[in-house]
Amino acid sequence: MKHLRATLVSGLMAAGLASAVYAAPPMPAGPAPDHGGMQGMEHGGEHRREAMARRQAALHDKLKLTGSQEAAWKTYVEAIRPPQAEGRPGRPDRAEWEKLSAPERMEKMLAMMKEREARMTTHLAAMKTFYATLSPLQQQIFNDNVGGRMHAHHGGRGRG
Repeated sequence: MKHLRATLVSGLMAAGLASAVYAAPPMPAGPAPDHGGMQGMEHGGEHRREAMARRQAALHDKLKLTGSQEAAWKTYVEAIRPPQAEGRPGRPDRAEWEKLSAPERMEKMLAMMKEREARMTTHLAAMKTFYATLSPLQQQIFNDNVGGRMHAHHGGRGRG
C-alpha cells in the first residue's frame, strides 16, 4: 500500500509539473533583453562601478569602523578599485583576435591571466592589511559580506 501511495504521489507531482510547463506563456521571439550581462557593455562599466560603490558603502556601514580604521578602509577601497579604461579592459578587439593564430591567441590569454593575477595579488595585500585592523566581530561581518564565498553560487558546486 505504501508503494502504491508513493507511486501515486510521484505521478501526480510529475503531472502537475508537466501541466505547469505547458501552461507557462511562450518566450518572446527576438533578442533577449539586456539585464546588465555581457550585452550592452558600453554602459556596463559605469553600472558596475555604481553597484560596487553601493556595496562598499553598505559594508562600511555594517562594519561600524572606528576613526583609526578609516585610513585603512580608504587605502583598501582605493586598492581594489578597477582600472579606468575605455571599453572592456583586458579584452581584445574581436576583429584583431580572429586574425591571430591559435598559439598567438593562447599567448594573449595567458598574458591577460597574468595581469588579472597581478591585480588580485595587489587586492589581497590590501585586504590583508585592512583585515588586520578589524576586531573579530568586524572580521566576521567582512567575511560574510565580501566575495569568494563559494556556496552562495551554483549550489556550492565550485565556481563562484
